[in-house]
Amino acid sequence: MSALRSDTVVIFTEDADWHTRRLKAAIEHEGFDVLVLSLNDCGFAIGETAHGLVLPGLGDRLPAAAFVRLIAKGSTEQITARLGLLHALRESGVKVMNDARAIERCVDKSMTSFLMAKAGLPTPRSFVREDRAAMQALVDEAPGDMVLKPLFGAQGKGIRRIAPREALPEPEKVGGIYYLQDFVGAPTAPSYQDWRVFVIGDRVAAAMIRRSPRWITNIHQGAVGEAAPFDARAHELAIRATAAVGADYAGVDLIEAADGTFQLLEVNSMPAWKGLQKTIDIDIAGALAGHLAATLATAPAT
Repeated sequence: MSALRSDTVVIFTEDADWHTRRLKAAIEHEGFDVLVLSLNDCGFAIGETAHGLVLPGLGDRLPAAAFVRLIAKGSTEQITARLGLLHALRESGVKVMNDARAIERCVDKSMTSFLMAKAGLPTPRSFVREDRAAMQALVDEAPGDMVLKPLFGAQGKGIRRIAPREALPEPEKVGGIYYLQDFVGAPTAPSYQDWRVFVIGDRVAAAMIRRSPRWITNIHQGAVGEAAPFDARAHELAIRATAAVGADYAGVDLIEAADGTFQLLEVNSMPAWKGLQKTIDIDIAGALAGHLAATLATAPAT
């Protein structure tokens, strides 16, 4: 199969929200046409279209690139098909930011933790199992609090702090899988904080410190962000974490331990940046569009 390449960049999202509008304008400023699509409306037409895909608005042409902003929730089959289409675009030579491999690695927190540890990066002890009894034994023997997180989750939703010997919820409350991570930071504090470092390519575009009276420090959970001072350690770790999961850009969460060292918590392959944008002067959408344009300019001709 072969198909002509268009000058259009596709943004895959579910809502023409603030992020999409900013990103669309920034990519257009780089000289590309932009088509906003939902992956729900795309699919496969193998043996029918020149590229074997259904891409409304493009016909038999492939996009110049694709930027993945959001993937809608759905059944296992629906998510598999949507990711499959992203895989197919990459296999067809289309630059996808971020591609399905990076998204899969970051959506699954257990794989993110595994890849960061494999790369020699500091990250809290993490355990993932279906066996509630085995995980309860781990909690009962823990030297301190642990954090129970949804394996697939974002914005601090559904996470719980578990004290030693505290009963874990029933399997149906956690999707049949337990993801436990050592709690990092002061056990009690008048305020808690962590870092969100936004990496684009091989550099840090921006960073903020998120502060909250609660131990959950997500902006969507009421935390307040402020511009972070330059810290070479935090920047290096965030860049290496982004590379470890194979992402072009990422929002990397770090926390400072009691001994002053940083621990990497999560890597988000489809990060929001509205809260971060309020703390800095750099245009993040412009930086993302510039990186995409530079990547396309240096890509070998196909």
